[in-house]
Amino acid sequence: MSEDKSPKLTKREIMIKGSIMAVITTVPSLITFVLVWFFLDDVMIGAIAGGIVHFIAMGFSLKIARKLLVTK
Repeated sequence: MSEDKSPKLTKREIMIKGSIMAVITTVPSLITFVLVWFFLDDVMIGAIAGGIVHFIAMGFSLKIARKLLVTK
């Protein structure tokens, strides 16, 4: 019986990399919301623009997660 010796992520690594993913996903949408709200003075348009940017960032998050979370 051979043992599979693939490297595993520790809990600390998972928390750090998960936090990085959360920042990459949420910061662009928050910046978009605040800038649109500041310049156009309309909360609803800012919320819609922030939501759109958030879903675009979520679309790219799978590719980013694969690069960050895959261990060699």
